[in-house]
Amino acid sequence: MESIRSYFPSGDEYVTEDALKNLRNYKYRAVDKSFLTKYLYRHYWEWAVTLFPRWMAPNLITLTGLSFEIIDVALVLLIMPDLEGPGPAWLYFAFGIGMWLYSTFDNVDGKQARRTGSSSPLGELFDHGCDALNCTIAGIVEASAFGCGISWQTVTIIFMTTASFFFSTWEEYHTGVLYLGYINGPTEILTFAVLACFASGIWGPQIWHVPVTQGLPLIGRLFPATWELMDALLALTVVAMVFGHCLICCWNVYAACKEQKRSFWATLPQLAQYFAFAISCYVWLRNSTTIMADNHLVLFLITAGTAFGRIVSKIILAHLTEMPFPSYTVQMVPLALGAVFSWLGLFTPRTELAFLVISSVFVVVAYLHWALVVIERFCEFLGINCLSIRPQPDIERPELTHEEPRVY
Repeated sequence: MESIRSYFPSGDEYVTEDALKNLRNYKYRAVDKSFLTKYLYRHYWEWAVTLFPRWMAPNLITLTGLSFEIIDVALVLLIMPDLEGPGPAWLYFAFGIGMWLYSTFDNVDGKQARRTGSSSPLGELFDHGCDALNCTIAGIVEASAFGCGISWQTVTIIFMTTASFFFSTWEEYHTGVLYLGYINGPTEILTFAVLACFASGIWGPQIWHVPVTQGLPLIGRLFPATWELMDALLALTVVAMVFGHCLICCWNVYAACKEQKRSFWATLPQLAQYFAFAISCYVWLRNSTTIMADNHLVLFLITAGTAFGRIVSKIILAHLTEMPFPSYTVQMVPLALGAVFSWLGLFTPRTELAFLVISSVFVVVAYLHWALVVIERFCEFLGINCLSIRPQPDIERPELTHEEPRVY
């Protein structure tokens, strides 16, 4: 066992004792300007949390919520592995219900933490870590609901979910505030995604693949004549994401840097990490001999999505422990090598699939080791359990502050 452990980094390499001491400064701050949250969902979540027993740990709620999305991906692989279908109507309703349950559990976990007095920095790391993994998991489910198939439409959906989440995490690292705008991914976009799943269940996923002039009669002529409705929806969403989210994140970081008398320009190279991830994925897929052609896209996306989960979780960890912004993760290596090898034409279909499988195993094992070690160190330092609530009289915990998200 010791010989196996020697191949992995130690816990102190992931998060040092000095960094853990900074958890005493932890203060969760969030701003949510969504009208849907203010007038509808907030009341629903406050009711939903009362359905959970007080003994149920917030992180267990988070993990249970993620399991609904994992079940949906399993259904995709079993029933509609081409991500196109059409599948049975109940499958699309299962997609929508899974997304809705994930969203509900994801919003209830924090309320359960405050309800039981078990709020902690681990809760934020665990919650956001699951959200990071769900960027890819939910993207696969939604692409299947839209009938996108093994195509660049599916890849575009994944790029959109990961890019928006990376920018939000980068913004929170510098501002100390999780900011959700008037129209944001976890609320409005997720609501649309759930309704889209139900629409596919009622009318079939083919409704998203009609000519754009038929699907959008008022503005359809603004798009290329060969486009489908799905192409136009993705293009509009990308534009909205860039100008309505990414640039706002940049502005908020600029304002925070100005207030703190730091250089905003010094923060911009930190974005290179995401662009390296996205470019590596694009180059590998564009030059692949087998991923698209032989239906290995889901395996590729799970591999890339796990690497992405590690990238942003390291940023969240650095934010909580006041460590420098992380600029590298070893799980990017397989993606970068795959991009280089495919671009140079060094792969055959057989060798590329073998490399992809090995990369997937490496990325998942490395991620699980990092997550388990960091969780264990957090629990030891804070005197808590991860998936259960330790009786309060039996523990000594550092004094922490946790604010209810402000809803405007």
